[in-house]
Amino acid sequence: MTDAALAAHLAEVAGRLLITVRDSGVLGDKALGSAGDATANQFLCHALRASRPDDALLSEEERDNADRIDQARVWIVDPVDGTREYGEARTDWAVHVGLAIDGVATLGAVALPDAGLVLRSDRPGVVPPAPAQLRMVVSRTRPAKEAIAVAQALGAELIAMGSAGAKAMAVVLGQADIYLHTGGQYEWDSCAPVAVARAHGLHASRADGSPLVYNRRDTYMPDLLICRPEHVALVLGAMARQ
Repeated sequence: MTDAALAAHLAEVAGRLLITVRDSGVLGDKALGSAGDATANQFLCHALRASRPDDALLSEEERDNADRIDQARVWIVDPVDGTREYGEARTDWAVHVGLAIDGVATLGAVALPDAGLVLRSDRPGVVPPAPAQLRMVVSRTRPAKEAIAVAQALGAELIAMGSAGAKAMAVVLGQADIYLHTGGQYEWDSCAPVAVARAHGLHASRADGSPLVYNRRDTYMPDLLICRPEHVALVLGAMARQ
């Protein structure tokens, strides 16, 4: 099985496991989020270590191992991206399985289990054209002031949504046009979505246009921009005027 096929398969299976846990109906919101994180993480980490024993692994739900810094290949996973949304039985959560090689988000898969979708870097589709009025996805609970200001400058419609993966895939699916985040994230929040977005021909960078670099000792990655290439200059210009 290729790396890309493995990422897609694991993301899909983890998504099915999470739906099974949620549909058990015996857990409250907070307990459901914790149980889902633990279940998906255990599956993904065991499966990756069994399938790719020579690769490093970074997961949101596991203690970090600094030995990964010296390895070229590191799997970066978020077992439940949008734990709050998952725990509240919303649909805007995701499963991320990405592979960074030499610091670059090289391939990955993002599962949107409630939509029955797995978006893959090895099977890119065509991103639909943007409408006349651009649409920007922002956090439904903590929309960043910079993103709101950029949306106002561009006359863009704001769409509130949960997880980073759900927002990034909204751009891939043509449901939105710009995902600008400045409120703080970690490598697992964006590695797989960035790999999928780039494979679909989208731009992905830091909010100032600089490169995204993965497998760093400090996994904090505070900002992200995913959009169509033709909108990059518009967004960066609006950001520079803030």
